[in-house]
Formats: sequence, structure tokens, C-alpha cells
Amino acid sequence: MSADPKSLHEVTAQPLYAHRKKVYPRLLLGRYSYLRGAATLILLGLYYVIPWIVINGQPLVHFDLPARRFHIFFFTLVPQDLFLLTWLLIIAAITLFFFTNLGGRLWCGYACPQTVWTKTFLWMEELAEGNRAHRMKLDRGPWTTEKVLRRSGKHLLWIVFSLWTGFTFVAYFTPAPELTGKVVDLGLGPWETFWILFYGFATYGNAGLLREQVCKYMCPYARFQSAMFDKDTMIISYDEARGEPRMSAKKAEKYEGQAGDCVDCTLCVQVCPVGIDIRDGLQYECIACAACIDACDSVMDRLDRPRGLVRYTTHHALHGQASKLLRPRTIAYGFIWASLCVGLLVALFLRNPIALDVVRDRNALYQLVGDSVENVYTLHITNKSEEAHRFALSIADLPGAQFSPPVGEFRLEARAKQQVPVRIRVPADKLAPGANDIEIVVTRVGSEKAASDTATARFFAPFNTTPGGTR
Repeated sequence: MSADPKSLHEVTAQPLYAHRKKVYPRLLLGRYSYLRGAATLILLGLYYVIPWIVINGQPLVHFDLPARRFHIFFFTLVPQDLFLLTWLLIIAAITLFFFTNLGGRLWCGYACPQTVWTKTFLWMEELAEGNRAHRMKLDRGPWTTEKVLRRSGKHLLWIVFSLWTGFTFVAYFTPAPELTGKVVDLGLGPWETFWILFYGFATYGNAGLLREQVCKYMCPYARFQSAMFDKDTMIISYDEARGEPRMSAKKAEKYEGQAGDCVDCTLCVQVCPVGIDIRDGLQYECIACAACIDACDSVMDRLDRPRGLVRYTTHHALHGQASKLLRPRTIAYGFIWASLCVGLLVALFLRNPIALDVVRDRNALYQLVGDSVENVYTLHITNKSEEAHRFALSIADLPGAQFSPPVGEFRLEARAKQQVPVRIRVPADKLAPGANDIEIVVTRVGSEKAASDTATARFFAPFNTTPGGTR
């Protein structure tokens, strides 16, 4: 039996991807919206204010890439402290696993940068174009003077805020007062200009234009969240047993005792920033912002019915079973998280305040000076502490080795780095042919707390000693 060619064409002509249906979130006040608003103000406040805080001439947070120093609050990290950054990233991952297993997508709903900046852009959009009904009417209507002015005002607000966001991002790398002076004098460098524009454009695109599409299609977290959920994880759910069958309040009066509490007002859908219907069950697009809870509670209050038709709950609780806050996976995540946090604090407070790197001179492998062999090095010494100190150099693990000329004590300011070129001579009869290990030690002197750092380098000697020669 042959298939109808026309029906085959109709099947194969279906688009592979659905066209985006624009979401018009309705802004509604409620207990969870106040929490989200407070989180937004705190997080944005910290982001925009921290670069301007200067203590003792040092920004509170400053990533100094040319000097390879990262000053974070009261700690100065150098490349040798890279393991601390790795440690911090591991803690961030375990934190995400731990709190997701406990409370679902709390990060997405309250603290994710995409959520925080999108909410800010929605505030500006409502300020310029009006509420949800006005925005929908404006989009459907023709291009009038009012539409041009409102749309232009919205994008102007977005662009200014995005550029300020990009400027603040760069201010973490170039101190904010210095960066402001460069902007005023039109003296921005190419890289600073690029990153201000790039980060500003990314903010404008993600929070202003893409919005929920970032959460739906670009964010990997939504895809693997199910691996961290279980039936005792707090999620936002619709109580189907209580809410069904749905019917309007007027219709429910005719079927007293048979209608559910849901009046099918769709307000929970209107306030959803990703455009889903929570009544269809848990969906990967849900960012757990709890806007639907505020919307449903407001309707229940007007109808004089109990709140909680849409609420934070667990799968077990929703089906009348007991929920367990402490369970093996939660305990394991919590123990690992607490151990890593304590370990990081200990590592920060016990870390070595001195860093020493040794770089050999590449121009000459060695030089013969009388009966001695000489190698040249450049020492990179970093004072990671918050105070200036005096330092001394010494050589270990190679008998007869000494600096030529001798290196005396030197002072290094707080959070400063210094390059010290040195020549080291060793009697030829104390050396094995070829490569020898040598340890250079830098020690803090004149301080109550002793501190030192050691770096191992190669000291090269000839296989056949010929006085006065180089190689």
C-alpha cells in the first residue's frame, strides 16, 4: 500500500525547532518577590560597590594581571596560590550540589547572574513600556511616536546599564578611580575598551534580549539538576489533588463540593519568567523563582481559601508521605562541603607569606671563573603579607656555594614583588659533571613570626673543567 505523496510532504516539512514565543512576565508583589528583590539589591550592590572600596591605598578586590597578583579582601594571592583557586571552585561545585539536593534550584531563582540581571532589565522595561498588558499591546500595535519613544527609552536604559556593568567588570582589573580617569580623558587602552564593550554587550544580549532562552537552551545546570534531586528535595509544585478539577469561581458555585481550588485564572503562568505552567508538573525550565507561589497565594487570599495550592514541598509530602531533611546524600554533601570550607580557611591563614621563583639565565649555561663555576639566576621574590619586611638570601644543599658578589638584606613592601639578579659560584671540585641540584632560600628577618620559602634550581657544571671558558 503506497503512501500519499502529499501527506509525506506535509510530515517532512515540519520545522525542526519551534519558533520562540515571547514571554511577557507579569511583575507581582509577594513574600518571595520581596526576597528576590532583596537578593538582587544585595548582589548588585556588592558587584557595583566593591571596586570603589579602597583600604590603605589598596582596592578591596583587585586582580592585577600584569603583576600576577590577586588581592581579595585581606589576602594577596600569587600564581603559587593557584591551588587555592582550584580549591575554591571545588567548594562552589559542592555548594551547588548540597543546596540543590536540599532546596532545589535556589541558586537559579535567587542568586544566578542571569536571574539577577534579567529581573533588573524587567524593572527597566516596565518603567519604560508599562505593565504586562501595555507591553503586549505595544508589541502588537503599529509604530507610532509613543511606541518609538517608549522602545527607545527602554533600550537607552538597557545600554547605559550594560555599559556601566562592563565598566564595573573591568574595574576589578584596573582600579576604579584610575579607570574613571582614563574614561574622562579618553585614554582607555584597547583591551580595556574591548572588555567594557564585550561584557556590556553580553549583559545587554543575555538579560535584555535572550532572557529565558539562556536558561532553557544555554545553561547546562537545568540538564543535570535531576541527578541531584530526589523525592525529599524541596521543589515548587502544584497540589493536583486539591486543585483539580479546575473551573472558574462562578462555575464552581454550581458544582459545590465537586470543584477544586484552582480557578484556572492562569496568573501563575503570566508571572512565570520562563513561560511554563507549573500545573503541568516539574519541568527542567523552572528556575524556582517562586513567582507562581506569590501569584496563587494572592488569588487564594481573594477567594478566602487556604494558601499553598502552589508551594514549596517535596514529592513525598505532596503524596502524603513523610519527608526526610537529613538523608545519606545530604549528609555526605554537607560533610564534604564543611570539610573543604574549614580546610580552605586553614590553608589561607597558614599559607606561606613569601613566594620565591628562580629563573636561570638563558644566555650562558655556565661560566668558569678561576677554579670555580658560575651560574646566573634571576630571583622573583613576593611579599604576600600586608606589612613591609626585610629579607635575606642563602644557599642550601650545595657545599661551597656562595653569592658573588654577596647579597645583603633588602626591604620589600607589603604585597610587593621584586626581581633580584644573582651570580652563584661553586668550587669546581665540589660539583658533579653536568647538572647539580641547588636550593635557594629566602628568609624573613627581624620579625616575630619566622617565614621562609625554598626553590630548587639546576646548577650546571662542565664535564671537563677548563679555567676561563664559558659555555
